[in-house]
Amino acid sequence: MPLRAEISNLDRDGLRRFAREHFELDPDVQTLLVFGGSLGAARLNDAFSEAAVAITDAGVQVLHITGEGKEIALPAQESLKNRYRAITYSDRMDLAYASADLAVCRSGAGTLCEIAAIGLPAALVPLPIGNGEQRLNAQDLVAAGGATLTDDYEVDVEWVKNVVIPLLADSSRVEQMSAAAAAIGHRDGDDALVAMIYEAAKR
Repeated sequence: MPLRAEISNLDRDGLRRFAREHFELDPDVQTLLVFGGSLGAARLNDAFSEAAVAITDAGVQVLHITGEGKEIALPAQESLKNRYRAITYSDRMDLAYASADLAVCRSGAGTLCEIAAIGLPAALVPLPIGNGEQRLNAQDLVAAGGATLTDDYEVDVEWVKNVVIPLLADSSRVEQMSAAAAAIGHRDGDDALVAMIYEAAKR
């Protein structure tokens, strides 16, 4: 899929410190990105807001993009201060991606193309409606080892504690997932599309 230049040219490692500072996060703390698209995902919002203290107690900070009109209520805990950043929308997904060590997100086609291209490992939770296309979308990335897949009904506070937090703690696995995602991702979709149009026009 053709990608925006700020995604296709993204240097996650080079921008990580700047990206975390942009979102008022600690540049030196492992970061989890949670998002459900522009409209958010109620299941993710509920599970992660309930698990917020457990996540930050594990030494992880969170950038959670909840979706427009879907603010979440976080516990009044001092440990969450400057460690759990919940915003409804961001027009800088390039920086959101750069800030993250791991993403938890839906598996729409656009999202998958972006995270694979930049080598961002992910815990995917396909949207459970429609004709199952989001599960199908995820198959190649999961099979390559660049992502995990969890059904929407399985996502709750215990899943966050027992699956997501341990995954983040396994730095070698996260690195392997990043390399696996990048290996099947494509940053040149725009050039490929132009070439296809050019070839078709010559016929």
